[in-house]
Parts: sequence; C-alpha cells; structure tokens
Amino acid sequence: MTANLAHILTDSVDRYADRPAVKLGEASMTYAQLDGAVARCAGMLRRLGVQAGDRVGIMLPNVPYFPIVYYAILRVGGIVVPMNVLLKGRETSFYLTDSGAKAIFAWMGFADAAKVGAEAAGAELVVVTPGEFEKALAAEEPVTETVDRDGSDTAVILYTSGTTGTPKGAELTHANMYTNATITADTLAKATAEDRFLGALPLFHSFGQTCSMNVAVYTGAMLSLLPKFTAKECLEIIQRDKITILLGVPTMYVGLVHFPAAKEYDTSSLRLCISGGSALPVEVIKAFESTFDAVLLEGYGLSETSPVASFNHPDRERKAGSIGTPIAGVEMRLADDEGNEVGPGEIGEICIRGHNVMRGYWQNPEATASVMKDGWFATGDMATLDEEGYYFIVDRKKDMIIRAGYNVYPREIEEVLYEHPAVAEAAVIGTPHAEFGEEVAAVVVLKDGATATPEELRDHVKAQVAAYKYPRRVILIEELPHGPTGKILKREITVPNGS
Repeated sequence: MTANLAHILTDSVDRYADRPAVKLGEASMTYAQLDGAVARCAGMLRRLGVQAGDRVGIMLPNVPYFPIVYYAILRVGGIVVPMNVLLKGRETSFYLTDSGAKAIFAWMGFADAAKVGAEAAGAELVVVTPGEFEKALAAEEPVTETVDRDGSDTAVILYTSGTTGTPKGAELTHANMYTNATITADTLAKATAEDRFLGALPLFHSFGQTCSMNVAVYTGAMLSLLPKFTAKECLEIIQRDKITILLGVPTMYVGLVHFPAAKEYDTSSLRLCISGGSALPVEVIKAFESTFDAVLLEGYGLSETSPVASFNHPDRERKAGSIGTPIAGVEMRLADDEGNEVGPGEIGEICIRGHNVMRGYWQNPEATASVMKDGWFATGDMATLDEEGYYFIVDRKKDMIIRAGYNVYPREIEEVLYEHPAVAEAAVIGTPHAEFGEEVAAVVVLKDGATATPEELRDHVKAQVAAYKYPRRVILIEELPHGPTGKILKREITVPNGS
C-alpha cells in the first residue's frame, strides 16, 4: 500500500463520511464534503501540470481551504510548502524560488505579496477568494485516486524561521508526518472521533499542522478553526462547540489566564490541553489548571522533528516544568560541546534520533551536515535530565547569556519573574557590556491594572538566584513582539547598551 500522507484523510472518509470534519464559525464540512473538495482541487492541480515531486505553496490562514489544498497537493503526489500568511514579497520570493514551487495558493488578503513571489519563481498563482474558489473547484474534474509515494519521499517542506540567517527548508517525509500524527493521536492525546479540537495554532506551522489538523483528521474528530487567536474568541468557541482538546503556545495560555471574564464561560468540556512551541512557565500551568479545571501537558519538538519529540505522557507522572520523556520510537540524549553524552543533572544539548527526524534541509547539504551527527539531530536546545528520564529545557543554546564567564540561562530567570503577581510576560536577553561581555536584561509586560517598578522586579529576582544571574536592567514595555504561533521573538527586542 502507498505510504502517501493523503490517506490520513481518505481512510477517515471511509469510516466517518457524515461526521463533521472542519468548522469555521457556524459553517461546517463533513468528511465526505471535505474529500469531495479535495478531489476537485486535485483536479485543478493536475490541470496546472503539478506532478509527483512538484512543490506547491500554501499561503492561507486557518480556514477550511487550508486542508482542502493541503490534502489535494499530497493526493497528486506533490510536496506542500506551507507559508506564513504575513510574509512580504521579498520573503515569498525566497520561499518559492528556493523550493522551485510550481504553484502557490494564496488568500485574497495576501495576494499582492504572493504575486511578487510567484512572478520571481515563475509559479502559477491561485488566489483563494471565498465563493469564487468554490465556483472554480466545481468546474474541475475530480481526482479520486491517490498517487503512490514511498514513506521516505518528501511530503512537506517546512521553512525554519531564519533566526540565525536565511530560512532553511526542513524536508519532512510521508512517514515522518504520518507516524508523528498517529503516535500523537493514539498515545498522547488518546483522541477519538468523539473529540473536538480547537484549531487556534497556525496550520502553516508544524505544531498546528501535525497536532491539530493531521491528528484530528486521522481520528475522525472535528477541527474547529480560529484564524486569529484572542482569548475571548477562543473561550467562545470552547463553549459553543464543546471543545475537548485545546492546543496552544504559552502566550495563548497566558492570555486565557489573564482574561478578566474567563470564568464566565463554560469550559467544562475540556479534557486535555497541550502546550508546545516554547517553554511553558510553571506559574502559568498552575494558574491555568486552577482557572479552567483542565489538565495542561507540555511537549517539545521542532519543525525538523515533525514536530513532536517528547511529551508529558497522560498515563505517566507529570512533572511541572519538564518537557517529559521521548515519544514512542524516538530517542533523546544530551551532549556536551565535544559530542559526549552528559549524565543526569548536567546541562547538555538535546540530540534526537528516530522516525520523526527530517530527511534533511532542502538542497542544503552543508546545513544538514551541521546538525546531523551520526544519525542524531542536534537541536540547539540546552536541557538537563533527571534520574527518572524526564527532560527539563534550560534554554536555547544561542539564547544563553555569558556574563563574566558564567552561563546564565534566560528561562530560569523568566520563571522567577513569572512568579511575581504583577508580571504578565517576560523575556530575558543579554546586552553587550564592556567589562562582563554581556549583561542580563529583562523586558517585562505587566498585567492589566497591575503596578510594579523595575527596581521591585529586579529585587524579586535578586532574592532568589545567584548574584551573577539577576537582571541588572529591567525594562517595562506595553507589548512584546510575537511570532505567528505567539512565541516571543527575542531577536526583535532591542535594548540600549548598558555600561
């Protein structure tokens, strides 16, 4: 049997044809309707000349058109290139040119930026406009058969955010994506067709794509989409659709915890909440579970690992602040700068091996070789391991601050800041210093209506950490910069040099 990831949909259509698959607002599609739209979109792709192995971009928000186009590309044997809808023309040009895309499906509101990239790459631009797109699909000849693909063939190219330079395209295979979705569904979420997922994570991102869309479709569950996260709309959907599984990044959970009217909504249907994307402060876990009476489990992964690598498994002890243990079929180890494995309690770089690790970076053997060591993928994330095999993220290797020769891991300081009752969000970064090399600085957003001085926050941390670790500078700002999934973008935070 073909290993094409597209079967994740067709298998569910056979079992759950009349059940709701995707919902946006009050409008929903059954699995049979979704499959019918996918068949006609596959016909459109065939007409455009897309063949097995061809790359096709998707620049769509969280709307039902995303899974329609996604599974259609896979059905004809193409490779999906998901793209952030906020990309500008210069960036779309890179993504489409680098991947050699044959076509791109872009939301009407972002068509101008997509057009620039399509012209640069010589790709066909399909603008997706509600109403018009349905008419276009109706005129296409449906394609019901699925093109054979091997499990080792590339299914998706996910471009990394490019925090360290030019974005790199992680090649994820059909086996990578299918296995990660099925293990997440069966052993972590323990999802069934009775579940109702809230799709607030961007589907162009690996977390939303695997853990929201592919997991929901694999299990025959309903995916209720939220194109742009706000705490109010999220709570409204949970109440309206009786959502059972919520997936989010820490900033989403922070937003829900701090929403003044949170307890006015009926969220009793929630049985499992999952966090990933960046480190989840322990105080946020406590506050969320107290407010919503729901279990919040933290996992860990990267675009290069499809993405799930480890998780706080629901049937094992959960440790607050831990990213849990490796998922089935995945190995993790911690290595020092020489590549030697370090023992429990020591800090090392997380290295991963298993069915979830990417094939490599698209047409970039040098970048691939720099992170793949004897079959292990070096993540750039620093962590410790306890005696029971639980991993604890310390920080990104590149985020580590070296102050006067001492290593300072921002996450540790951020955890302390989050314990202060006035703090809503915090980011700790290093700033250049003539004497110490780097100085520790904290940029903080206060909760609505709360008051605290920089000196108060500095002293709060100073009382709880070693003298070389506490932030000498605390800057209060109105808002921190966030990426598409809500992750705090430290690279966009600028602080005047200290002395």
